[in-house]
Amino acid sequence: MTDQQTITVMVVDDHPMWRDAVARDLTAAGFDVVATAGDGQQAVRRAKAVTPDVLVLDLNLPALPGVQVCKELVGTLPGLRVLVLSASGEHADVLEAVKSGATGYLLKSASTEELTDAVRRTAVGDPVFTPGLAGLVLGEYRRLASEPTPVAGGAEPKAPRLTERETEVLRLVAKGLSYKQIAERLVISHRTVQNHVQNTLGKLQLHNRVELVRYAIERGLDDDG
Repeated sequence: MTDQQTITVMVVDDHPMWRDAVARDLTAAGFDVVATAGDGQQAVRRAKAVTPDVLVLDLNLPALPGVQVCKELVGTLPGLRVLVLSASGEHADVLEAVKSGATGYLLKSASTEELTDAVRRTAVGDPVFTPGLAGLVLGEYRRLASEPTPVAGGAEPKAPRLTERETEVLRLVAKGLSYKQIAERLVISHRTVQNHVQNTLGKLQLHNRVELVRYAIERGLDDDG
């Protein structure tokens, strides 16, 4: 999805003036804002009805917290990407959002240009974080990966076979590189990187980049050599 004209967006925030301003800015930048919502329950209902590509989501919502909205929608709308746009830079809030399935996390102090770029990158699956938060999230991936993962039935499932290029892309994803950086490193197109990631997610029966990074780190693919 390289043409931002085709990117559909839904904006969720309980402050009408802020919500309308974000929707207006995104529309002016060429995105198709298909819906807005002012509380968590309304957000879940409307998102399921319009199935946007990107959900721009505040965390502090009445009726249903943002992290619950994120968790429910990511679980039921597999193609959905969530960009949290929050006033809170608290580490606990950031990590909780990522664990609930958010692709990125941006502070409300971000400029309009930063927001539109973040939505564009979120739509193609790139993790987008306000500077200073990316390292925190990668550190949490590593901590999670160090914890044993329970396996149903008590047996380790047979690892699916990935191609050499899929493994190479997975290794760079685990190192925290964006799709654009991976494309430049491997001298392939951004679209090809996306295709490799989607194929890998399918083979491993994973749902998003958070799970993919955890899988890679568990297998030591983020280590050099």
